[in-house]
Amino acid sequence: MTGAAETHIVANQPPPLVDLNLYDTNAPLREAADRAGAGWFARKAREIGSVLGSTEAAEWAVEAHRYPPVLRTHDRYGHRIDEVDFHPSWHVFMRLAVESGAHAMPWADPKPGAHAARAVLLSMLAQIEPGHACPISMTYAAVPALRANPELAAEWEPRITSDEYDPGLRPPHEKAGVLVGMAMTEKQGGSDVRANTTAATPSADGTYTLRGHKWFCSAPMNDAFLVLAQAPGGLSCFLLPRVLPDGTRNAIRLQRLKDKLGNRSNASAEIELHDAVAHLVGEEGRGVATIIEMVNHTRLDCVIATAAGMRQSTAEAAWHAAHRSAFGAKLIDQPLMTQVLADLCVESEAATATMMRLASAYDDPAQAPFRRLATAVAKYWVCKRGPGHAAEAVECLGGNGYIEEAPLARRYREQPLLSIWEGSGNVISLDVLRALATAPETAEAFLAEVEPAADEDPRLHAHLKGLKRTLTGVLEPAGARRLTEDLGLALQASLLVRHAPAEVADAFCASRLGPDRGLNYGAVQTKAAAAIVARHLPG
Repeated sequence: MTGAAETHIVANQPPPLVDLNLYDTNAPLREAADRAGAGWFARKAREIGSVLGSTEAAEWAVEAHRYPPVLRTHDRYGHRIDEVDFHPSWHVFMRLAVESGAHAMPWADPKPGAHAARAVLLSMLAQIEPGHACPISMTYAAVPALRANPELAAEWEPRITSDEYDPGLRPPHEKAGVLVGMAMTEKQGGSDVRANTTAATPSADGTYTLRGHKWFCSAPMNDAFLVLAQAPGGLSCFLLPRVLPDGTRNAIRLQRLKDKLGNRSNASAEIELHDAVAHLVGEEGRGVATIIEMVNHTRLDCVIATAAGMRQSTAEAAWHAAHRSAFGAKLIDQPLMTQVLADLCVESEAATATMMRLASAYDDPAQAPFRRLATAVAKYWVCKRGPGHAAEAVECLGGNGYIEEAPLARRYREQPLLSIWEGSGNVISLDVLRALATAPETAEAFLAEVEPAADEDPRLHAHLKGLKRTLTGVLEPAGARRLTEDLGLALQASLLVRHAPAEVADAFCASRLGPDRGLNYGAVQTKAAAAIVARHLPG
């Protein structure tokens, strides 16, 4: 009776997308890294890409989400401890990220192309497990804000830039390395941080005590946080350590962990501050101006993480289609599927080119005007495109994509976060108007970036002509989203026209510029669709 229970043979299912090098199999990323001055990082990128593309890394990602962090407010004896326990797989990703420099590379070794090289690294890390990118990103972004207080920066920066991952709550001076988080928003204000009510009272020793709450405190097990509170001189920025120098725990009470739509691996907490000790960063009343340095760098990371998610979605969809047959042919060879996949590939390549160009601007102080406007534009546009891109990729897998065992289910939930975090659409588009109004040089720098490509494609030329006409008129809030979208499309089209294969640039301009833009995925109707998909197909 051997085989009597066998009812079918598993066939026509793709193999897992594992044991492939994330760097070697991503031509758009490699090419963009070279353009951005990060070619020197290729050897290290390949080493990390091999680890992250392994079967083991895929399993770590599954475990980090299957076993989410657990809050322990008290120990067994009733002492308040406010600790969060993470699965070991979370710590594997954190250790890999810190030891490879994703949290501080440009500050530890500020050589040319350092921000761009870090973008390569973070994009691969976030592609496999996006949750841990949050504390890594905030630690990276904290350094330029901390430098508003040179004495504080001199004390903390060597700890931040250490390449040793040292979890656990101990005095900072006893740790081999530290991580930094952020807690700005409150229940009543959200993005309107000037409505914050947390009070900061000066102490005789030069510190402050903070009393109030924070509605979102990301990565609550980090060693310190940049927070906003109302000091006598107005809204101010503070560094809030988790553990004080004498070993006592600061008066930070974790009320609960957020039950989030997206990643489960990272902890986000609601906290209360009971006269917690903090250090002023910058001047009193200049809190927003101080912490905006951190915000801008985390906005860059939102773009990087979204592009990383697009790469994962594109790779998984193309891989599935290349290995599954339907109606007598491989899915990847079915004309409609080829068009959809090509569209996903074009969007992914545009996002990758944008993130690398933006990261390279952080390597050059002279590009500050371009960076100011382009960061907001890319944060809005690339991150807005992320959720729809993930949804279409899930559909390419059909029911196989809509189960928790598939990484695209996690990705589908993750992408909306990046559009919300550090400024939702309205906040960011209004920031674009603010940049244009207060710093006209940002528009000049942005146009100088995109104009050289205009003569190479008539659709881009026409788009840019209309954009310039809008910029010379009265800019009203009602048109902020459309303007930001136009700026984002202009930047992406110019990058692809100049640097991508002709078929990719042509497909982008044909489907995204002009009156027919805004169509659902599948609008790439070109004989070159198969070649575009082949360029992005891993392996």
